[in-house]
Amino acid sequence: MHRHSSPRGIAASIGAALLLLNGAASAATWVYVSNADSQDVSVFALDRTAATLTPVETVPLGGMAMPMAFSPDKRVLYVALRSQPFRVVSLAVDPASGKLRKLGEAPLADSMANIDTDATGRWLFAASYGGHKITVNSIGKDGAVGAVQQLIPTAPNAHAIHADAANRYVFATSLGGDNLSSWRFDAETGRLSANEPALTTITPEKSGPRHFVWDKAQRHMYVLDELDAGLHVMAYDAARGTLRAVQRTTTLPAGFTGKPWAADLHLSPDGRTLYASERTSSTLSAFRVDPATGQLDALGQVPTEKTPRGFAIDASGRFLIAAGQDSHSVSLHPIDPATGLPGTPTRVPAGKNPNWVEIVDLP
Repeated sequence: MHRHSSPRGIAASIGAALLLLNGAASAATWVYVSNADSQDVSVFALDRTAATLTPVETVPLGGMAMPMAFSPDKRVLYVALRSQPFRVVSLAVDPASGKLRKLGEAPLADSMANIDTDATGRWLFAASYGGHKITVNSIGKDGAVGAVQQLIPTAPNAHAIHADAANRYVFATSLGGDNLSSWRFDAETGRLSANEPALTTITPEKSGPRHFVWDKAQRHMYVLDELDAGLHVMAYDAARGTLRAVQRTTTLPAGFTGKPWAADLHLSPDGRTLYASERTSSTLSAFRVDPATGQLDALGQVPTEKTPRGFAIDASGRFLIAAGQDSHSVSLHPIDPATGLPGTPTRVPAGKNPNWVEIVDLP
């Protein structure tokens, strides 16, 4: 007698087959690592229960893949290519598998060290280190980046550019000019215009402000210097888009000798801990954030991947993933909930010269 499978049994078989085909398809947390020298993006699944990173796919992009940013809805990943022709690739994210599908490419005005979207997802900001400029590109309704709409010359070595949470002001660092420029932003037209004051100076000279982040309350900005590995706490006036220096500390380990080369910084999701990477020592620094004043108390340094250019923290605050420029690997560090310090990592191979990490949770 021929037996017919039940609808429930057929569905279970199909589901199992899909899991086998897609590998980590049941995971909801996806990790994206851009690799400059292999010119691709590595996609991983993060399993928080098992504390593992599982490779999903490698996406070739045909250019020096470096800074990345997500659309506000986390459905499109943008990757800037820093080899000629300079361009940004728009990639749709499949929520079920984490895999990427190319939506299009658009020209960028130069080699861009940093990209980010505004809060509406209609505009892409970019900062050029070698070109000493910042730009604004349009983003279409399909999520793909379009043409350059505005180009503004800056002081030397523009490095990072981000809008504040209210989407009213945009800041950009000038590593060579030791300042942050402040811009009023019109989200309807995508236009930037100089704020007053237009510049906030970072001291001492030749400190090289590189990356920055705001706290969620938009009361403080944290600025990391590349050239002296200094870390600044700035009071932020969200009504006027202005900054005031509050504290300065260092990300260098005790007894450090050599040339400082700080890279990246991120706040934990709960805002209680700030992390920074320093490439010469290949360490991650952790700082406790005072909830009242925003000031920092050093917790110490831990070793990580060699030359940790970029890292990211997952939404749970339980894991930090660091990319090693010279190790061609990434480290998955569990974060100790009691101390806030990253623990002993699990290392996973990536592409050549991994430099930027993005983590996203999708249903």
